[in-house]
Amino acid sequence: MTTPDFATYIASLPRVLAGAAALFRDVEGRVLLVEPNYRDGWALPGGTIESDTGETPRQGARRETAEEIGLDVELGRLLAVDWVNGTVRPPLVAYLYDGGVLAEKDLEAIRLQEEELLSWQLVPREKLSSFLPGALGRRVLAALDVLAEGTSTAELENGHRVG
Repeated sequence: MTTPDFATYIASLPRVLAGAAALFRDVEGRVLLVEPNYRDGWALPGGTIESDTGETPRQGARRETAEEIGLDVELGRLLAVDWVNGTVRPPLVAYLYDGGVLAEKDLEAIRLQEEELLSWQLVPREKLSSFLPGALGRRVLAALDVLAEGTSTAELENGHRVG
């Protein structure tokens, strides 16, 4: 039970958005990207964490992946956490999990959520920045480096490593 003073205090705290996504690759190392219909550009399978319902970042990434591309897979380790400042929205904390390597049968099983997505494609590392500009592109590249180097989770601010 909360007191009115505590509820007022909680309501006065700053707001931060939270999102989670999965990084899927094919056997050639290309990254799976999706094309949303509600904004320009490309993205990773993922979305907003439904924290009001008690959803965790990992659960959010898995739910969003299942909804968006029809693949309900257990996600691997956390590859990156990124604090992304906003100009027209509150700051965003973005969690990026290892979705693993998808076999041909997995790729054939992809079913797009037509309400939100137009298409998907596999993009090689060297072309990712042209599909994912800014913090998201840097976040994906940092996550690929974590996988390649076998290092710990990357802590990022606006896609740049810190610490």
